[in-house]
Formats: sequence, C-alpha cells, structure tokens
Amino acid sequence: MRSSNPVFSRRGFSRATGYAGFNAPPQAGAAANPYAGANPYAQGGNPYAQDQQQVTQAPPQYSPQTRPMTMDDVVMRTGMTLGTLIVGATAGWLFLTGSLGFAFGAGLVAMVLGVIQSFKRTPSPALILGYAGLEGLFLGALSGFINDLPKLHGAPMQAVLGTMAVFVAMLVAYKTRIIRVTARFTRFVIIAGLGFFLLSMVNVLFMVFSGNEGLGFRSGGLGIVFGIVGVVLGALFLALDFKQVEDGVAYGAPREESWLAAFGLTTTLVWIYVEMLRLISILRGD
Repeated sequence: MRSSNPVFSRRGFSRATGYAGFNAPPQAGAAANPYAGANPYAQGGNPYAQDQQQVTQAPPQYSPQTRPMTMDDVVMRTGMTLGTLIVGATAGWLFLTGSLGFAFGAGLVAMVLGVIQSFKRTPSPALILGYAGLEGLFLGALSGFINDLPKLHGAPMQAVLGTMAVFVAMLVAYKTRIIRVTARFTRFVIIAGLGFFLLSMVNVLFMVFSGNEGLGFRSGGLGIVFGIVGVVLGALFLALDFKQVEDGVAYGAPREESWLAAFGLTTTLVWIYVEMLRLISILRGD
C-alpha cells in the first residue's frame, strides 16, 4: 500500500500498516514485515543500510550525505518551507491583491512544480522552495482579496487560526494514539480523498461549461457540508503524514528525505487552509 500523499508514494516508511519499511533491525517481539521483499531500501539494495555483521561489530558510520534523517531535520526543513510560503503570502497580500490573474498564474506554476517533485525519485530543495514561494503568492493574493470584502473581513485570519487548531489537535490525537494509522485507516483515507478530488473536478467542469455554480458543492448548505468534509479529510491526511515522518526517522530514511516530509506537510496544510477559508466564506457570506 502506498502513501496517500503523492510526495511519499514511492517511499515505504511504515512498520505495521502494510508499508514496506526502511531496512532496520526489528525490535524484540515485533512482527515481521510481510512487505520486506518489496522494500526498495532492503538489505542488498539499500545503499544506506549497514551490514548486520558490521552493526554487531561497531556502530554504523555515516557520511554527511548518507546519515539518516532525524526529527530535527524534518522540523528545520518544514520551517524553511513554511517560512518561504509565508514570505510569498505576505508579498501576494501586499502587492497582488488587485492582480488575481497573475496570482492564479503563480498558483498554476506552483501546482506544476509540486507535480514534478511528486514524480521525482529524489527531493529537490529548489523545486520544493519554489513551490512554497509561488503557492504563497497565490494564497496571499487570494486571502487579501477576500479580506477586502465587507462581509469577509478577517476571514483569512480565522482560516489561519483554524488550520493551526486542526494541526495541533491532530498532532495530539496522533501522539496519544487516539488516532491509530493502520492499513485499513490508510485505505479509507485514500479512497475518501480520491472521491473528494474527483467530485471537486467534476464540479469545476460543470462550473466552466455551464457558467453557474456547478453542482452546488461550493455554496449553500451542500457547500458547507462539502467544506467540512474537506477539512476533516485534510486532518486525516495529516495523520498519515505524521506516520510517514515517524517511521522514516525510525527506519533510518536518508537525510534528504526530510525535504519530502516538509513538502508533504506543507501541501496538506495548504489544503486545510484553502478548505477552511472556503468554508468560512460560505458561512459568513450567507
């Protein structure tokens, strides 16, 4: 089973959810990984793995290019990516609020960069930071435009606070094991996410070709329900991201994978913010 997040779709970090794990000595009493044979980082194919005999003789030695990633690496890279996004959002808010066409162009380029990174075998910090900056321009301009509307003044700040609240709540729920990321949980979130995405695309097509509000998923009562579903799904995707990071650290993923962890968390937070902003706009606009 691959990750729901396209950033991690070719990596297997998990130990007990049906993902192929990074090669590491199993803990005492732990169940064997039934997918170990398909693990691209398994012994013999993993350039980062240490020979078991060598491990028993001496602690593994890593060069700066191959040392495993740590939680500090993930936090630092995520901070850099989100910081770039915030700088871009500030610029978009200040200078592009009246140029939504340019802002939407920046958002389109950001989407292309994100797709390119998702299909690359290795992370590219330039692509990831470029995505964050351009996505920030788009979100800042859009948020500034919405904030200037009399009925929606303050809505972007409410969406930011709501996104932060969702992140903290999911992190606490994950760390306390209120939410457990199992293979069944992962399948459910993936299927629900795909269904949500397809419905959104169909709605956009109806909007483009019919010239009205499409299927009504973005306005009225149905829009409110759809917005709540979008926020909840984004929160569940955060749980999958937390699991990927935790298992990547536990199984000795190479240090550069921390850029992918940062990218995955950033894209999920952007999704939650957009859905939160749309939901608040519907609630306050009616």
